[in-house]
Amino acid sequence: MTFALSREHEEFRRTIREFAEAEIAPHAARWDREHHFPVEVVGAMGDLGLFGLTAPEEYGGAGLAAEDGGFTSLCLAIEEIGRVDQSMGITLEAAVGLGINPILTYGTAEQKETWLPDLLAGRTLAGFGLTEPGAGSDAGATRTRAELVGGEWVVNGSKQFITNSGSELTSVVTVTARTGTQVGSRGEERAEISCLMVPAGTPGFTAEPAYDKLGWHASDTHPLSFVDARVPEGNLLGERGRGYAQFLATLDDGRVAIAALAVGCLQACVDMSVQYAGERQTFGVPIGRKQGLAFQVADLQVMLDASRLLTYRAAAMKDAMGVSGGPSPAEFKQAAAVAKLYSTEAAVTGTRIATQVFGGYGFMEEYPVARFYRDAKVLEIGEGTSEVQRMLIARGLGLPVE
Repeated sequence: MTFALSREHEEFRRTIREFAEAEIAPHAARWDREHHFPVEVVGAMGDLGLFGLTAPEEYGGAGLAAEDGGFTSLCLAIEEIGRVDQSMGITLEAAVGLGINPILTYGTAEQKETWLPDLLAGRTLAGFGLTEPGAGSDAGATRTRAELVGGEWVVNGSKQFITNSGSELTSVVTVTARTGTQVGSRGEERAEISCLMVPAGTPGFTAEPAYDKLGWHASDTHPLSFVDARVPEGNLLGERGRGYAQFLATLDDGRVAIAALAVGCLQACVDMSVQYAGERQTFGVPIGRKQGLAFQVADLQVMLDASRLLTYRAAAMKDAMGVSGGPSPAEFKQAAAVAKLYSTEAAVTGTRIATQVFGGYGFMEEYPVARFYRDAKVLEIGEGTSEVQRMLIARGLGLPVE
């Protein structure tokens, strides 16, 4: 049993850390202040191959085998970028986990050949439209509809809180929609949910003005509207009526990636707190000599270590799925929920502690700790709330929770 990363993974981490500190960190505060989405950084991440870490070479990906740990590499990249800027961390996470992954997993050969090369190179971005004004955790309450008319899907409805959905790089958004009704295992009627790919620029598809958010100011997030938006019948992604199952599987991967983003946030909290506690003086000595404060920073390190280990365990399980003797989907789902729940709640607590370490300066936007404090809260919400994670974990234990 080992808890150490491979030499290759450590070298990869150093490469991404150097990139993040050189190309992102010096500009992150300005991007946040100006609510600026830096498309040039997306291209630079594409040049590093970050969008293709989990994809095969035939479409321009890295072609990493399971034993090479492609998903673990992705989590390391998200962690290191999130350590300097959570907005760019979520841009990478959503681009791969929600944009590329559904196409890679469920797309036809033609769909993959059409969309993946540019997505994997960072020349374009894709979004995933699931959440609606009345449907988030309860995705079965989806109201967006798609009707097949004359060989085309006619889409009507709206989505909200969709990342990478309205930038100048956005090429396509996959959306869940009601495409009919199904009969459940107990004979009840229920909505048939399918996934459809809607290219940017489709008449009737509008990315509404970007949100004014509490955090993640430099990420691209929009509400979407569809008014008789027509796409070809071949834009169905995966099997008709399997959209609900597809997005559940997609979110399992995404939860581990969000946990990695939380690890990056916690690492930033530790780094900032240790530096400040060694420099800031009160009563003639560094505040780090005060036991009450030093113990809080020690708690930060404990939360960081626990979060990192849970996240890396889940990432390693993802890489090992499909390998003889590897974990089952149910085991991975449980590990993903545990990692996501603990790491994101730790990040929210960790940023509060770090802000307290900085005292009054922590309340000032000139210090990065304030930005991380604002950015952290949504980690407990996106890609499955903390309440949903607790429900999944309880069900995994065999409890009949609803």
